[in-house]
Amino acid sequence: MAARGSAGDAALRRAAEQWLLWDKNPKTYAIVKQLLAEGNAGELQKYFGSRMEFGTAGLRAAMGAGISHMNDLTIIQTTQGFCRYLEKNFSDLKKRGVVIGFDARAHLSSGGSSKRFARLAANTFISQGVPVYLFSDIVPTPFVPYTVTHLKLCAGIMVTASHNPKQDNGYKVYWENGAQIISPHDKGISQAIEENQEPWPQAWDEKLIDSSPLLHDPYAMVNKEYFKDIQKQCFYRNINKETNLKFVHTSVHGVGHKFVQLAFKAFDLSPPFAVPEQKDPDPDFPTVKYPNPEEGKGVLTLSFALAEKDGARIILANDPDADRLAVAEKQESGEWKVFSGNELGALLGWWIFTCWKNNSRDTHAIKDVYMLSSTVSSKILRAIALKEGFHFEETLTGFKWMGNRAKQLMDQGKAVLFAFEEAIGYMCCPAVLDKDGVSAAVITAEMASFLATRNLSLSQQLKAVYDEYGFHITKASYFICHDPEVIQQLFDNLRNFDGKNTYPKSCGRFKVSGIRDLTTGYDSSQPDQKAILPTSKSSQMITFTFANGGVATMRTSGTEPKIKYYSELCAPPGNSDVEQLKKELDELVNALEKHFFQPEKNKLQRKTE
Repeated sequence: MAARGSAGDAALRRAAEQWLLWDKNPKTYAIVKQLLAEGNAGELQKYFGSRMEFGTAGLRAAMGAGISHMNDLTIIQTTQGFCRYLEKNFSDLKKRGVVIGFDARAHLSSGGSSKRFARLAANTFISQGVPVYLFSDIVPTPFVPYTVTHLKLCAGIMVTASHNPKQDNGYKVYWENGAQIISPHDKGISQAIEENQEPWPQAWDEKLIDSSPLLHDPYAMVNKEYFKDIQKQCFYRNINKETNLKFVHTSVHGVGHKFVQLAFKAFDLSPPFAVPEQKDPDPDFPTVKYPNPEEGKGVLTLSFALAEKDGARIILANDPDADRLAVAEKQESGEWKVFSGNELGALLGWWIFTCWKNNSRDTHAIKDVYMLSSTVSSKILRAIALKEGFHFEETLTGFKWMGNRAKQLMDQGKAVLFAFEEAIGYMCCPAVLDKDGVSAAVITAEMASFLATRNLSLSQQLKAVYDEYGFHITKASYFICHDPEVIQQLFDNLRNFDGKNTYPKSCGRFKVSGIRDLTTGYDSSQPDQKAILPTSKSSQMITFTFANGGVATMRTSGTEPKIKYYSELCAPPGNSDVEQLKKELDELVNALEKHFFQPEKNKLQRKTE
């Protein structure tokens, strides 16, 4: 054992020594030099044990030194690999080029920031003769896929860690179709990164780009064109001009403030009140524990206070890169209701379809209309589609699947009106094939303004949607687990529940009627028992259908140490005993946690408010 340990230690030292030959960032260089001098194998392991994995979501990791973190050198290496991979796939790369955007994240101790990473990435492409459209200032993530499509570029990169903790950063990649990459591109890029680790001769001279004729700034053009394009979803300009409804907006120390103000202006709505403590970008996110509006009321405390002060009834909250949206509404009781992603998905789906129906000249066109949602999201769109006669499709989890599928359908002449996922992600406008919190915010504001003219609140309209199409009650949460072996064991136990290769037949008092395992490709409901949706051995995902009409999915997260679950109980239209449905779902979720997660035995940490 000792010999293998020392061989491993020697490999770590070699990796660190190699690093020092290549790294020209004085801060990360000093950290690694210090690590080598101290010779602490445990610490070296943390920085050099394994390279960040490049997946379909690109990279996401803490900023810091070494191959396992986001820093100048790993950004250069990643971009060199990506550049070579694009050269292989596009003969006209040097004519068309790529777009690069960034958020406001920064990390003092390692000298890393989204802007610096974006400039280094731009330099890598320009050194190879590839034109780069580099935004001169921070932008929302959806501006990158928008620019790929609008300028017909080969690819896009957004440097952001979205709503992750402040020490993290990320590198998100879009293909020429304007959607996030899917397999096998991630494998191909990963391979190319491995083959291009030594920095190219000009890799560190990022000042060279400023005088290069290959550098373009799309900021002004996109700011004009994007807001022109989203106005195609503006149907009630006169109501918007007149409305007395007041809105509060928070960008949670991220990039969204300016762009949501501009979106309101484009729709002729009075600007929302901005939460002053959170409107300007701040990489420390000082007023929130997690900069994620999905985490519930904690992130919205300052928004509630401002809304009370200014008499606003609706709060719109973006995550820091403005691709997600959370919405809260003040109820008659004075309480605030924060809508779940599924509830807002139901409202936006209803609204966008209604606007389409009222403005569509061609009654036959409904056969070409589609809406999409991910498999762990509410099936409310399916219920609306069945009754109204348009198409609904579900995809695997994540907007990369919905974006790519939407593009395929649009290329076949279909109209994809809307796509959403329960993680507060909405695609309301076909100009962006990804989730977009800016357009979703202003479309929600127009919907609320319209409903106000009918004396309806968002909550009342949500109930009307459920009354018409059937109640869809959902409940989702997660457990935190930092041990991949425990996670593997938990899912293995579910696949070998009553002996080898047997799934559970019940969960407490709830009888299991169907199982779909998208890790192994098994689906008990299909004649050949093979799942229709694509399967992936690298992530865990099992869906249980229950005899009472309930559905529950357990899955691992691609970007965080979480095991997530999603549950839903659907009732046919006319079943209005909502309290009974909620009680039944609560009991199902409790059984799921107790029998399938076994948090005490597996030492899982619960989600905390």
